[in-house]
Order: sequence, then C-alpha cells, then structure tokens
Amino acid sequence: MGAEAIQPAVLLVPFPAQGHVTPMLHLARALAAHGVAATVAVPDFIHRRIASSSAGGRAGGAAPVVDAEYGDVELTSIPSGILLPEEHAANAADPPGFAAIVHAMEHHMPAQLERMLLATSSVRGGRVACLVVDVLASWAIPVAERCGVPAAGFWPAMLASYRAVAAIPELIGKGIISDSGIPVSSNQHGGDGQEKVIRGLGILPAHLQLSTNELPWFVGDSATQKSRFAFWLQTLHRARGLRSVLVNSFPGEAGSAATADDDDEGQLPGRGLRILPVGPLLAGGNVVERAKGDGGFVVTASNDPHQQQQPLPCSKNPSMWQADSTCIGWLDAQPAASVVYVSFGSWVGPIGNEKIRELALGLEATGRPFLWALKKHPSWRTGLPGGYAERVAGRGKLVEWAPQEDVLRHGAIGCYLTHCGWNSTVEAIQHGVRMLCYPVSGDQFINCAYITRVWEIGFKLGSVSRDGVRDCIEKIMDGAEGTHLQAQMNTLRGSIVTGEARCLAQGNVKSFVNEIKRSRLPVIDADLQYIVG
Repeated sequence: MGAEAIQPAVLLVPFPAQGHVTPMLHLARALAAHGVAATVAVPDFIHRRIASSSAGGRAGGAAPVVDAEYGDVELTSIPSGILLPEEHAANAADPPGFAAIVHAMEHHMPAQLERMLLATSSVRGGRVACLVVDVLASWAIPVAERCGVPAAGFWPAMLASYRAVAAIPELIGKGIISDSGIPVSSNQHGGDGQEKVIRGLGILPAHLQLSTNELPWFVGDSATQKSRFAFWLQTLHRARGLRSVLVNSFPGEAGSAATADDDDEGQLPGRGLRILPVGPLLAGGNVVERAKGDGGFVVTASNDPHQQQQPLPCSKNPSMWQADSTCIGWLDAQPAASVVYVSFGSWVGPIGNEKIRELALGLEATGRPFLWALKKHPSWRTGLPGGYAERVAGRGKLVEWAPQEDVLRHGAIGCYLTHCGWNSTVEAIQHGVRMLCYPVSGDQFINCAYITRVWEIGFKLGSVSRDGVRDCIEKIMDGAEGTHLQAQMNTLRGSIVTGEARCLAQGNVKSFVNEIKRSRLPVIDADLQYIVG
C-alpha cells in the first residue's frame, strides 16, 4: 500500500452527553479533512442510542452496531459498566444521571480505554498518534500517560467558560468562593451561599459582570453543587498535564474587548498551555462532502470558506433522541420568518411547572405560530394548562424532539427561545436566527452575556411570565431593536461562518494536524477498522 494511504490515527474521547459528542464529531470530521484517521470513542449506552436513532428509532429493528461511520469518521464504543434495561437501553427518555456517568468514567472506562490503546498498538502494528480528550472527560488523560500516547484537550464551548473554570484557584484565593465552591459572604452577619458579583479575571470583557450563582458548577441543590465543584477541581488538576487545548470557539470571540487567543498563563491551567480556537465547529462546516460511487460519502477539505454547502446525509448531527419527522412539513406551511422556535436542549433539568405554564400562556398570547420541543416527561409537561395542545393546534406545534439543524435553517423561523447552550448558540449563528435567551445552568449564563451584551444578537428573557414572554417575542420579531439584532447577527455570521475568523480557525486545525504528522510516531493503516466490543 502506498505511503499516501497511510494516515496518523487520532482517537477522540468526548464527555458522554449530546452537547459534547456533537462538537467532538465535528472536530473529528475537520481533522479527517486534513488527512488523519479519526475515531470517536463513546460509552456503549451513547453508542446504542445514536445507532437506534440513526435506524429510525426502532429499538430492536436494527442489527447490533459495533462501529458506525459518519463521513470519514468512525464512531466506536467503550464498555461503560452501566446496565440499562434492554428494552429501554437505546430509547430511554433520559440517559444515565451525572453521578452514574462519573462513576463509570472513573472506575470502569479507564481500563477499557487502556486495553483499546494497547490493542491498537500490538494488533495493528502501529499506535494512536494522538488522543484528543474532552476536558470534562479528564479520566482519559492519565490513561494516555500510562500508554505513552500524546494527549491534547478539547473544550467544546466558549473560551470564556474555560477561563471561568481555570479561574477557580484565584476565586478561592480572593475569598470570592470557598474551598467547596460556594460563594463567601462579604457581610459579617451573613453566611456562605450569598450571591456576589465577579468582574475581570479574564472571564468576561471588562464592562460586563458575572454573578457567583452563574458559575458553571451551580447546578441543583447545595450538595449537588459541591459534588459538581469537586468534579471541576479534579478536571482542572488533570488538565494541567495537557500541552494544548483545542477550543470550539472562534478567534476574537470577545470582539474588540479581548482576543480569544490570549492565553495568559495566569488565567489558564498549566504553564505554557497553548490555546487553539478551532470553531465554531459546525455540521458539514467548511468541508465539502462529495458523493462516492458506492452511495456513501467521504469528507474532503475545502480551501474556499465561501463555497456553498449542500447538506448531505452524513452531515447530520448524530442524535441520542429520535426527532419528530413532521416538523419540517409543518414549517413549510408557515409564512417566512413567522415562527418562534423553543427548545431547552437535551441536558437542562426541568425549569418548574409554573414557568412552563407561563411560557405556554405567553406563546399563546403572541398569536404567532410556534414550534416547541418539549420532552414528554411529567417534569416538563405537567405545567401545561389543561387542553393546551388542543387549544393551540394548527398554530402551535409541540414535539418531543425536533431536528434542530433543519429547523434553524428553515426560512419560516423568526426567532429562537433558547437555554443558550453553546451548540444551540453556534447553530443559531450559523443560520442567522436571533435569540431570546433563558439560561438555566452551567456555561449558559456566560454564553447569554455574550449573546446579549457583546455581540448583541439576542435579548435576555428577564422573567418567565406570560406578559414578559409575549412582550419579548414581539420586540424581537417586529420592533426596531429586533431589526438591530438581525443586522448584528448577519455581521457576526459573516465573520465566523465564512469570513476571516473561519479561515484562522481552519489554519489552527491544519497546524494541529501537521504537528501530529511531524511527530514521527508509528501510524496505522486508515483502511483498517477498530473493532471494540
């Protein structure tokens, strides 16, 4: 076999959640477009859900899948030790909880990944040239060290949210948070847990501020927050062993206020850590997918960021949920730019019955058509007013899960009411859709600050009341302020999807791949497939 057929092997390990698996697959495609053999390794319960969803949601109707291909990227499975009832394993309403996932990552999956890396070396006659690890899947970093495989980090969100985590030692040192991550009161009569305001620390531009209750580990009750903070501390400690981190954001994400490639060692974990913005990583973004003679598709690099992209089957985001196939036909019947799309993503916990009720009544009060992706779970749907679905039928469509990429690119969509997850934010920017922001937890508050106050491409929903929802939707859809948002969105979209920032990000991907190729590590034949069972 000629030398041109030999490609360095890169194994990518995401944190097992939809919002992490999706950008990792996009990164794998971008690496493959520059000539590496990319394989994304996910836990078995994620692999089964994606395989089932790709097969049309037939839990038992598809043959068992060991490996699946998405373009030139292979998706393979790591045994997790998490046992799910067989009839629900692929199509359960929710994946395993955070605690179960962390236990699997810490106590079962490392040995499985180590066997995988060693088998690749001994059986295939070569070895993995680089392990790309989602920073939140830091359990894989010690495995790479034991196996002698170079590791690079991947941050699937904004650099600003990475800086928030990297600032933990400084936040503790300045007495802003305690050793357990809880805000420290500045009032001598108050106790811990009181909200404080953070300025500076490289998290947000100088003119913005962040509440301590908006930090990424503030999820759930106090015990859950302390557990999440301990997880972040361990992640931060392990990340110090990384030489570089690829970030799913774009150079200059903070506009003129700061630059995203400012890797101040005082604000980031590890000395000499190199930050490479490589995003935003998009479905089919800046790669050209051409048909193969056998009916499949391969991914080839495009040197022209302005080249028109035609969506093909392999450019779809593999999903852990089966999307409602009737959404697009319903949108086809709606006037242009008339529909309010509502979704809180796949990971956000329930926001409460009263808020669901007020949101539902606010949507109804607008008199506008809306598409609402709302999980069919009592924690989400109990708050709906009695007879609501029937009352809004025809004008309002409620589905359990929507094909979000197809929805956002549809001409009928006028705005997007979102939780501000980074993937959702990137997809809205990609398709030029203004946002109405209701952040709930994690990095969503930081994303919201950039959406509303740095880029000015959306409004924040101040309170979930029927009047507040109605008024904000009217403002964004019809008002002069909404027109301003669209102009800002068009400018930002042009810069990061097809403009200079996109070219810089592509250059960083190419530079990273060239470093892998120059490492002179043994490589494997790209035509060989990993079989992990």
